[in-house]
Amino acid sequence: MERVWAPWRMKYIRHESDGDKDGCIFVDLPAQENDRENLILFRGETAFVILNRYPYTSGHLMVAPYRHTADLGELSDPELLEINQLVVKCTRWITECYRPQGFNIGVNLGSAGGAGIPDHVHWHIVPRWSGDTNFMTTVGEARVLPEDLLDSYDRLLLAIQ
Repeated sequence: MERVWAPWRMKYIRHESDGDKDGCIFVDLPAQENDRENLILFRGETAFVILNRYPYTSGHLMVAPYRHTADLGELSDPELLEINQLVVKCTRWITECYRPQGFNIGVNLGSAGGAGIPDHVHWHIVPRWSGDTNFMTTVGEARVLPEDLLDSYDRLLLAIQ
């Protein structure tokens, strides 16, 4: 029997956060200086791009405003404009690096809507390929990622520069 080793997933399975349980990664991580360690790829004026620490596929990015809000209606026009511009840039960067055949792009609002972090609105940009849903995902409820997160970070960072 083959084994898939992904020890970094245990924090997610146990619902352990990357810091203070009362904090928010979309506020706490950008306040720090080590972007590579925190997987922050790009900083804009009102929003930033971060690699998902628990991705669905390699290259799974998220765009979030710096301002802490769960309500789309609270975002200003400049925030909404920059977020949408960053989503477009993310698709370009991912395409350059991974050549996906499609994308899932979306926002999960609230816990009932599937948001893993319901208190801070954020957009997911997930590259997709024909046949990327296989028995591991559908039967084993697991995903196999062919690339280390920091390798993904470095690859995408080259596309941004």
